[in-house]
Amino acid sequence: MSRPKKVVYPSDLSNAQWELVAPVLRQAVGRGGRISRREVLNAIFYVHRTGCQWRFLPQSYPHWKTVYSCFWRWQRSGAWDAVLDALRVEMRYAQGRSAHPTAASVDSQSVKSTEKGGLVAMMEPKSCVGASA
Repeated sequence: MSRPKKVVYPSDLSNAQWELVAPVLRQAVGRGGRISRREVLNAIFYVHRTGCQWRFLPQSYPHWKTVYSCFWRWQRSGAWDAVLDALRVEMRYAQGRSAHPTAASVDSQSVKSTEKGGLVAMMEPKSCVGASA
């Protein structure tokens, strides 16, 4: 049974996007098999974008079990982290920034506590008997 003609979805990689990702993915994953990495990536992005279940991938993509196993194998190997790191560097260069951030911001929140501290002050019994109004 042959696969239907390839349908192009909005979530599919453009040629320019594939040119950025392909070398990083090749380095992180190694030599590929019979299935196109680009088609596997397109299928993964389709699932991510649409929220469909793996089993409901359109038939124009590789079989869902292949796509799913590649996704998890790449996840465990750290390939996704390598791809994101490379894309982050490219985006920073495109924005006229250096490859890596030179500053960071740490946010903290201070919460005022009671003078006696915590539950002790809140749990102290108060008597209502004989209280004057």
